[in-house]
Amino acid sequence: MTDNDGPEHVEHDPTVIYDPTSEPAGVGSGSSVAGAFGWALTVDSGPQAGLTYVLGPGDTLVGRGGDCDIFLGDVTVSRHHAKLFVDETGLRIEDLGSTNGTYVNGVWADSAALDADDELIIGKFHLIVARGDI
Repeated sequence: MTDNDGPEHVEHDPTVIYDPTSEPAGVGSGSSVAGAFGWALTVDSGPQAGLTYVLGPGDTLVGRGGDCDIFLGDVTVSRHHAKLFVDETGLRIEDLGSTNGTYVNGVWADSAALDADDELIIGKFHLIVARGDI
């Protein structure tokens, strides 16, 4: 109990601090995805390797929270880690103040424009940006 007679708040599922530069990047052949879509992300290494997320127009929330559009279920990913934006100008990502940051091509990025074959590191997930046929 705390001094205010209410229950003490205990975090049951905290984000774990993780340094993605301490592990070798697993960039492989996951950057080529055919199909009639604008943008996609393929999990190249880490949990869920091989999974591809097709990105529609608008905002896409990425994290380990249950309300995220792209769920990356690992404690190295913040609940609301990053947001992807797809519009007529292309694809960009914005970090949402995550614990471990968002990396684009190995460089910490608060916000960045993305292109095909760029590598995103979100927690233990290495994702490759792909461009579709439209």
